Amino acid sequence: MALIDPVAVGLGAALTALAVAMHFSKGTGWTATADISQEVLEQRASTVPETDFPEPMNRSIGGGGAVAVGGATGEEGELEEGEAEEESSSPADIPEDEVEYFEVEYLKEGETIEIPNNKTVLESGEDNGWDLPYACRQGQCVSCAGQITSGGNSEDYVVHDDQQMLDDGELDDGYTLTCVAYPRADFSIETGTAP
Repeated sequence: MALIDPVAVGLGAALTALAVAMHFSKGTGWTATADISQEVLEQRASTVPETDFPEPMNRSIGGGGAVAVGGATGEEGELEEGEAEEESSSPADIPEDEVEYFEVEYLKEGETIEIPNNKTVLESGEDNGWDLPYACRQGQCVSCAGQITSGGNSEDYVVHDDQQMLDDGELDDGYTLTCVAYPRADFSIETGTAP
C-alpha cells in the first residue's frame, strides 16, 4: 500500500495556490479581438452578383439568388417624380362579389370539387381534408407540383401568382404549382406529379 506524505501534499497544494494567485494578480495581458464576422459576410455578399432567376438545376426551397429590383427609378430604391408605386394584384384579392367557381377533378383523390378563383388549388384540396404535398407555399420549389391532364398549357386553366420554377415547356405539358395556382376554367389534375 502506498503511503501519502501529508507534508508533501500540503506543500504541493500551497505552491499551486501561489502560482494561481500570481497569475491572476498580474493578469494575462490578453484582450479579445473585435468581432468582424458581419463585415466579412457583407464583403463576400458584395462580390456575388444578384440575379432575378433561380440558379440553374436548383429546385430546392429558395431556388437561387436574390431577386434584383429593376425599373425606372432614380437613385437606388427611389421612384422618379410623378410615378406611383405599382401595387401587385393577386387573384387572392378578388372581391367576394366577383368570385367565380370552377369544377376541378383531383384524380388521385377521386373527387371533383368546386374551387373559387380567389383560392389556390392546394388550399382548396386541404380544405377538403386531403394531405397534398407542399413545401414553400410561394412558388419557389416544385414540392406541390401537379399536372393538369385536360390537355394544353396549364395557364389555359390556372393563373399562377408568381411561380418561379416552371419553364415554358413544362407549362405547355400541363404542369402547375398548386400552391400559387388559381383556377380560371374547369380541369382535371394529377397532384404530386413533378416535371
